[in-house]
Amino acid sequence: MKSEPQTTAIQSSASAGRRPSGRFAWLIAFACLALPTRVHASLFHGETLDNLANVISWVAIVIAPIIGIAIFWLVHILPEKIAEKKKHPQTKAIQCLCLLSLCFGGLLWPLAWLWAYSKPVLHKLAYGTDVDDTVGHHGSAKEEEIEIEKLRARVAELEAQARGGKA
Repeated sequence: MKSEPQTTAIQSSASAGRRPSGRFAWLIAFACLALPTRVHASLFHGETLDNLANVISWVAIVIAPIIGIAIFWLVHILPEKIAEKKKHPQTKAIQCLCLLSLCFGGLLWPLAWLWAYSKPVLHKLAYGTDVDDTVGHHGSAKEEEIEIEKLRARVAELEAQARGGKA
């Protein structure tokens, strides 16, 4: 029981020492708030501030809408690209739905997205496969031209043999 009065005496003397410094800190904080200070809203002044405001306004009025429209368009052709990649047999219909979705503000886009990822079950029942091999072959024109030239050469050779046998 003797130890308790000693600790309270130590605590009271410590808190007594803190009180003037605490009041002094509040007085300093109030003085700092009461004194007038010079405040700048921007790092720039005069012409530089005007030029910066012009650049920001051009970005907000012209460049941001162009970028927004481009991103909107790129997102809306994603189902078409996915359908081409997966060789979906209804790629052209999905492409049409994507274009309609652009006209209707994106309301049809989730349907095109689901359609691109769906398995064409009825197509598989009808044709025996759920993949369309004719979709996505845009770069084979050169191979077709080579094949046509080979066929023309073969036809010319056969005609020459036929004329040679009759003569």
